[in-house]
Amino acid sequence: MRILFIGDVVGSPGRKMVKEYTMKLKQQYKPTITVINGENAASGKGITEKIYKGFLDAGAQIVTLGNHSWDNREIFEFIDQAKALIRPANYPAGVPGKGYTLFKYNQIEIAVINLMGRTFLPAIDCPFQKVDEILEELNGRTPFIFVDFHAEATSEKQAMGWYLDGRVSAVVGTHTHVQTADERILPQGTAYLTDVGMTGPYDGILGVEKEAVLHRFLTSLPVRFNVAEGREQLSAVVIDLNPKTGQATSIKRILINEDHPFYA
Repeated sequence: MRILFIGDVVGSPGRKMVKEYTMKLKQQYKPTITVINGENAASGKGITEKIYKGFLDAGAQIVTLGNHSWDNREIFEFIDQAKALIRPANYPAGVPGKGYTLFKYNQIEIAVINLMGRTFLPAIDCPFQKVDEILEELNGRTPFIFVDFHAEATSEKQAMGWYLDGRVSAVVGTHTHVQTADERILPQGTAYLTDVGMTGPYDGILGVEKEAVLHRFLTSLPVRFNVAEGREQLSAVVIDLNPKTGQATSIKRILINEDHPFYA
């Protein structure tokens, strides 16, 4: 059992990398399921139906979101019909869409859960309490559970990893756009990575034109953030699971850019 997860796709540069490399990565690693975080895919904020379907055509089975879920208003027109699209589960009751889904492969179900942190992000419902509720719903149904925890603070992400150790197969962080080098398997068998990183511009600042970000830091004046152009990168992670227990047996980071070429 193997999971391929591609981190925060940012704008057209990120979509280009998804289109170019997803199938190559699938050919090399042969994942059971491929998941993509697409919350920044439409010009850096939100997602459209065309982009969502494009990710499925590129080879993804599930697309996750985050704090920019609602930034492109088109999402309200299709999210309830998009079976493979999930937004953070800990949004309040009544919010469109769903927070987790099950993907079936050869009669085996794999659960994918999307959660959002609350430190330095909008104050929505507690992700720890919400994941407890979801795990209760999934009790006995499948041992294969992958969590995309979209959060800002490293401490909150680590806390979630330890909180879910032994209860889910993997906790992988998104949102900060910088790949961390702390991949590990926790003592009870849960794979953990603080942030898988970003798929998009290589030479910007978190995917944004660096000149605008520098101007903001130097002047404290409001600026318009546009997706950077130029060289691209892809950030991902591959996680192997024990086919009987769902516990992680290995976790490997993937980074593809000009300094780290792809080797098949």
